[in-house]
Amino acid sequence: MIRYSHSAKALAVSIALLAGFVDAIGFLQSGGLFVSFMSGNSTRLAVGLASGQAIAALAAMIIVSFVAGVVLGSLLGARWSAIRTSLSLVMVALLLGSASALALAGREGLLLAPLAMAMGCANTVFQRDGDVTVGVTYMTGALVRLGQRLADALRGGRRWDWVPFLLLWSGLVSGATAGALMFARAGPQSLWIATIAAAVMVIWARRLEL
Repeated sequence: MIRYSHSAKALAVSIALLAGFVDAIGFLQSGGLFVSFMSGNSTRLAVGLASGQAIAALAAMIIVSFVAGVVLGSLLGARWSAIRTSLSLVMVALLLGSASALALAGREGLLLAPLAMAMGCANTVFQRDGDVTVGVTYMTGALVRLGQRLADALRGGRRWDWVPFLLLWSGLVSGATAGALMFARAGPQSLWIATIAAAVMVIWARRLEL
Protein backbone atom coordinates (compact mmCIF):
# COMPACT_ATOMS: atom_id res chain seq x y z
CA MET A 1 0.00 0.00 0.00
CA ILE A 2 2.86 2.41 0.74
CA ARG A 3 3.83 2.41 -2.96
CA TYR A 4 0.54 3.96 -4.06
CA SER A 5 -0.06 7.69 -4.45
CA HIS A 6 -1.70 9.67 -1.67
CA SER A 7 -4.92 9.84 -3.69
CA ALA A 8 -4.97 6.08 -4.18
CA LYS A 9 -4.29 5.54 -0.47
CA ALA A 10 -7.17 7.85 0.38
CA LEU A 11 -9.43 5.86 -1.95
CA ALA A 12 -8.35 2.61 -0.26
CA VAL A 13 -9.16 4.01 3.18
CA SER A 14 -12.53 5.22 1.89
CA ILE A 15 -13.35 1.78 0.49
CA ALA A 16 -12.35 0.23 3.83
CA LEU A 17 -14.72 2.66 5.56
CA LEU A 18 -17.47 1.62 3.14
CA ALA A 19 -16.70 -2.05 3.79
CA GLY A 20 -16.93 -1.55 7.53
CA PHE A 21 -20.28 0.22 7.13
CA VAL A 22 -21.69 -2.59 4.99
CA ASP A 23 -20.20 -5.34 7.15
CA ALA A 24 -21.79 -3.96 10.31
CA ILE A 25 -25.19 -3.87 8.62
CA GLY A 26 -24.74 -7.40 7.29
CA PHE A 27 -23.60 -8.63 10.69
CA LEU A 28 -26.62 -7.17 12.47
CA GLN A 29 -29.05 -8.25 9.75
CA SER A 30 -27.76 -11.86 9.69
CA GLY A 31 -27.47 -12.23 13.44
CA GLY A 32 -23.72 -12.64 13.60
CA LEU A 33 -22.23 -13.36 10.17
CA PHE A 34 -19.94 -11.17 8.10
CA VAL A 35 -20.25 -10.07 4.48
CA SER A 36 -16.65 -8.84 4.14
CA PHE A 37 -14.63 -11.03 6.53
CA MET A 38 -14.57 -14.66 5.37
CA SER A 39 -12.21 -16.03 8.03
CA GLY A 40 -14.89 -15.44 10.64
CA ASN A 41 -17.54 -17.01 8.43
CA SER A 42 -15.32 -20.02 7.79
CA THR A 43 -15.10 -20.61 11.53
CA ARG A 44 -18.88 -20.19 11.86
CA LEU A 45 -19.32 -22.67 9.01
CA ALA A 46 -17.08 -25.24 10.69
CA VAL A 47 -18.72 -24.83 14.09
CA GLY A 48 -22.15 -25.00 12.51
CA LEU A 49 -21.29 -28.19 10.65
CA ALA A 50 -19.86 -29.78 13.78
CA SER A 51 -22.93 -28.90 15.85
CA GLY A 52 -25.55 -29.40 13.16
CA GLN A 53 -26.68 -25.77 13.19
CA ALA A 54 -28.52 -24.30 10.21
CA ILE A 55 -26.29 -21.22 10.29
CA ALA A 56 -23.64 -23.31 8.50
CA ALA A 57 -25.67 -23.14 5.28
CA LEU A 58 -25.99 -19.36 5.51
CA ALA A 59 -22.27 -18.98 6.20
CA ALA A 60 -21.48 -21.17 3.18
CA MET A 61 -23.77 -19.09 0.95
CA ILE A 62 -22.06 -15.88 2.02
CA ILE A 63 -18.59 -17.35 1.40
CA VAL A 64 -19.58 -18.55 -2.09
CA SER A 65 -21.11 -15.14 -2.87
CA PHE A 66 -17.94 -13.35 -1.72
CA VAL A 67 -15.75 -15.54 -3.94
CA ALA A 68 -18.16 -14.98 -6.84
CA GLY A 69 -17.69 -11.24 -6.37
CA VAL A 70 -13.90 -11.63 -6.52
CA VAL A 71 -14.22 -13.73 -9.69
CA LEU A 72 -16.51 -11.14 -11.28
CA GLY A 73 -14.24 -8.22 -10.44
CA SER A 74 -11.14 -10.09 -11.61
CA LEU A 75 -12.69 -11.10 -14.94
CA LEU A 76 -13.91 -7.59 -15.65
CA GLY A 77 -10.55 -6.12 -14.66
CA ALA A 78 -8.68 -8.51 -16.93
CA ARG A 79 -10.98 -7.69 -19.85
CA TRP A 80 -10.93 -3.90 -19.37
CA SER A 81 -7.66 -3.29 -17.54
CA ALA A 82 -7.49 0.42 -18.36
CA ILE A 83 -10.62 1.10 -16.31
CA ARG A 84 -10.29 -1.78 -13.85
CA THR A 85 -10.45 0.36 -10.71
CA SER A 86 -13.58 2.30 -11.62
CA LEU A 87 -15.23 -0.74 -13.22
CA SER A 88 -14.83 -2.78 -10.04
CA LEU A 89 -16.42 0.05 -8.09
CA VAL A 90 -19.28 0.26 -10.62
CA MET A 91 -20.05 -3.38 -9.84
CA VAL A 92 -19.80 -2.66 -6.10
CA ALA A 93 -22.30 0.18 -6.48
CA LEU A 94 -24.68 -1.94 -8.57
CA LEU A 95 -24.57 -4.84 -6.12
CA LEU A 96 -25.10 -2.55 -3.15
CA GLY A 97 -27.94 -0.92 -5.04
CA SER A 98 -29.58 -4.30 -5.63
CA ALA A 99 -29.28 -5.11 -1.91
CA SER A 100 -30.77 -1.72 -1.06
CA ALA A 101 -33.67 -2.36 -3.44
CA LEU A 102 -34.30 -5.75 -1.82
CA ALA A 103 -34.40 -4.07 1.58
CA LEU A 104 -36.83 -1.46 0.24
CA ALA A 105 -39.05 -4.24 -1.11
CA GLY A 106 -39.07 -5.96 2.26
CA ARG A 107 -36.92 -8.89 1.08
CA GLU A 108 -34.22 -8.52 3.71
CA GLY A 109 -33.57 -12.25 3.74
CA LEU A 110 -32.12 -12.03 0.22
CA LEU A 111 -29.74 -9.12 0.60
CA LEU A 112 -26.77 -10.95 2.14
CA ALA A 113 -25.70 -12.52 -1.17
CA PRO A 114 -25.35 -9.25 -3.13
CA LEU A 115 -23.69 -7.62 -0.11
CA ALA A 116 -21.05 -10.37 0.04
CA MET A 117 -20.56 -10.20 -3.73
CA ALA A 118 -20.05 -6.45 -3.48
CA MET A 119 -17.41 -6.88 -0.80
CA GLY A 120 -15.63 -9.56 -2.81
CA CYS A 121 -15.61 -7.29 -5.84
CA ALA A 122 -14.29 -4.39 -3.73
CA ASN A 123 -11.14 -6.40 -3.09
CA THR A 124 -10.31 -6.38 -6.82
CA VAL A 125 -10.00 -2.59 -6.96
CA PHE A 126 -6.27 -2.63 -6.11
CA GLN A 127 -4.40 -5.22 -8.18
CA ARG A 128 -1.02 -5.64 -9.79
CA ASP A 129 -0.27 -8.47 -12.22
CA GLY A 130 -3.55 -10.13 -11.32
CA ASP A 131 -2.86 -10.20 -7.57
CA VAL A 132 -4.65 -8.16 -4.92
CA THR A 133 -2.27 -5.61 -3.42
CA VAL A 134 -4.57 -3.96 -0.87
CA GLY A 135 -7.24 -5.96 0.93
CA VAL A 136 -9.88 -3.36 1.74
CA THR A 137 -12.45 -5.50 3.57
CA TYR A 138 -10.27 -7.62 5.87
CA MET A 139 -7.70 -6.17 8.22
CA THR A 140 -5.56 -9.04 9.51
CA GLY A 141 -2.98 -8.46 6.78
CA ALA A 142 -3.04 -4.71 7.35
CA LEU A 143 -2.45 -5.17 11.08
CA VAL A 144 0.44 -7.55 10.40
CA ARG A 145 2.02 -5.00 8.05
CA LEU A 146 1.37 -2.28 10.63
CA GLY A 147 3.34 -4.28 13.17
CA GLN A 148 6.14 -4.97 10.69
CA ARG A 149 6.46 -1.31 9.73
CA LEU A 150 6.46 -0.25 13.38
CA ALA A 151 9.26 -2.73 14.03
CA ASP A 152 11.20 -1.30 11.07
CA ALA A 153 10.72 2.23 12.43
CA LEU A 154 11.96 1.18 15.87
CA ARG A 155 15.09 -0.25 14.23
CA GLY A 156 15.82 3.07 12.53
CA GLY A 157 13.98 2.45 9.27
CA ARG A 158 11.37 4.63 7.59
CA ARG A 159 9.49 6.35 10.40
CA TRP A 160 5.97 6.68 8.99
CA ASP A 161 5.41 3.70 6.70
CA TRP A 162 3.06 2.17 9.29
CA VAL A 163 0.59 5.07 9.09
CA PRO A 164 -1.27 3.96 5.91
CA PHE A 165 -2.04 0.60 7.48
CA LEU A 166 -3.30 2.24 10.66
CA LEU A 167 -5.52 4.51 8.56
CA LEU A 168 -6.85 1.52 6.62
CA TRP A 169 -7.80 -0.29 9.83
CA SER A 170 -9.22 2.90 11.33
CA GLY A 171 -11.34 3.40 8.22
CA LEU A 172 -12.94 -0.01 8.55
CA VAL A 173 -13.58 0.43 12.29
CA SER A 174 -15.04 3.90 11.76
CA GLY A 175 -17.27 2.65 8.98
CA ALA A 176 -18.47 -0.28 11.07
CA THR A 177 -19.31 2.07 13.93
CA ALA A 178 -21.30 4.31 11.59
CA GLY A 179 -23.03 1.29 10.05
CA ALA A 180 -24.11 -0.03 13.44
CA LEU A 181 -25.44 3.38 14.45
CA MET A 182 -27.37 3.79 11.20
CA PHE A 183 -28.77 0.26 11.37
CA ALA A 184 -30.19 1.08 14.80
CA ARG A 185 -31.99 4.07 13.27
CA ALA A 186 -33.00 2.87 9.80
CA GLY A 187 -32.33 -0.86 9.61
CA PRO A 188 -31.17 -2.25 6.25
CA GLN A 189 -32.46 0.89 4.50
CA SER A 190 -29.12 2.35 5.63
CA LEU A 191 -27.59 0.53 2.66
CA TRP A 192 -28.71 3.37 0.41
CA ILE A 193 -25.98 5.47 2.04
CA ALA A 194 -23.41 2.85 1.06
CA THR A 195 -24.79 2.71 -2.48
CA ILE A 196 -24.47 6.47 -2.94
CA ALA A 197 -20.97 6.45 -1.42
CA ALA A 198 -19.86 3.70 -3.82
CA ALA A 199 -21.24 5.68 -6.77
CA VAL A 200 -19.22 8.72 -5.70
CA MET A 201 -16.12 6.53 -5.46
CA VAL A 202 -16.63 5.45 -9.08
CA ILE A 203 -16.15 9.08 -10.16
CA TRP A 204 -13.14 9.44 -7.87
CA ALA A 205 -11.54 6.25 -9.20
CA ARG A 206 -12.16 7.26 -12.80
CA ARG A 207 -10.31 10.52 -12.23
CA LEU A 208 -7.35 8.57 -10.85
CA GLU A 209 -7.28 6.47 -14.03
CA LEU A 210 -7.16 9.49 -16.37
